[in-house]
This record gives sequence, C-alpha cells and structure tokens, in this order.
Amino acid sequence: MVWEWIRFFAVAGLLLVGMFFEVLAVFGVQKFKKALNRMHAAAMGDTLGVLFIFLGLMVMRGFTMDSLKLFLVILFFWMASPVSGHMISRLEAMTNPNLGEISVIRMGEKRESVESALSETECAQPAPGKEDAKNESI
Repeated sequence: MVWEWIRFFAVAGLLLVGMFFEVLAVFGVQKFKKALNRMHAAAMGDTLGVLFIFLGLMVMRGFTMDSLKLFLVILFFWMASPVSGHMISRLEAMTNPNLGEISVIRMGEKRESVESALSETECAQPAPGKEDAKNESI
C-alpha cells in the first residue's frame, strides 16, 4: 500500500515536471523574435518534456514490455530531434540574409547593426608601439 502511494507521487511528479517543460517551451517560442532562438526554446523544452513524461509513464507501467517500448521511443526522439533541428537551422542560415547582423542597443537610440555603429564611431585601438610595450612588460 505504501509503495503504491510512493509510485503514484513519483509518477505525478514526473508528469508535472514534463508538462512544466512543455509549457515553458511554448512561452519561449512566443517570447523570442528570431527563428533560431525560437527553435532552440522549442527543442530544449520538447526534449526535456518528452523525457520526463515518458519516464512517468514508464514508472506507471512498471517493468514491462510497454516500458521498454517507451524507452525506445525516447531514444528515437533523442536521435531524431537534433538532426531535424540542425537541418532547420541550416535552412534558416542559408535563406536569411540578415542572420549575421548583431544588434547594438544604446540608451536613447534606435537599434542599429554593428557595421553601421562601427562605421560611425572610431574604434578605440591602442597606438602600434604602446601595445607591444605593454606585452613586453608582462
């Protein structure tokens, strides 16, 4: 009787943790603006969510052929998910011309790309002789 309650609470905890990660992935996908960030949030949430939900189902069924099948599904998902994520990210990198831009945010100004920020301001570089002298003294 006590073991059944322990098993019940273990299953409930694993299922709740899995659902928490799945819901967190949904909010992550909605929050991020760029496709690669959204994909990362979805992939991490799905991977952890499926792991905990299937572990909860495995504990619920006990050591049977059903739990072995669930374990095989977890393995398949963990092998297929990174491959599909990599293929989607490659597609995004090949088709998005603005992927390499890095946004610079300054107080009171609009966002601009790094290239335009560097072209407008001078980079603070040390004089050629001073950098060599600093490295020699160390």
